Amino acid sequence: NFDEFLVGVRGELTERRKDIVLKAFLKFDKDCSGSITVDDLAGTYRVDMHPKFKSGEMTEEEIFLEFLTNFGDKNKDGVITKQEWLEYYAAVSSNIDNDDHFILLMRNAWQLD
Repeated sequence: NFDEFLVGVRGELTERRKDIVLKAFLKFDKDCSGSITVDDLAGTYRVDMHPKFKSGEMTEEEIFLEFLTNFGDKNKDGVITKQEWLEYYAAVSSNIDNDDHFILLMRNAWQLD
């Protein structure tokens, strides 16, 4: 996989990048369990504007599970561990050269202050 190759070449997240990635993780980890579940997402991630929810093709839970899968739920157990989140963002990070740009993208994507 190309992302894994880039992580191997560029290394792990820098401290600045890791800090913002963990800040985003904590926004979702409502119960501070060290993982993100469907229950954590329910209060943070709104599905009402999702096209497949609006059309009735998918339920709220199906959309939450899809979200988790897209953001690193490797074993598809409906839970993203902190390690899975960090690995996902290490791959994303490896495609962005500038720390400031990566941090700006994270702040904007997850509405972090």
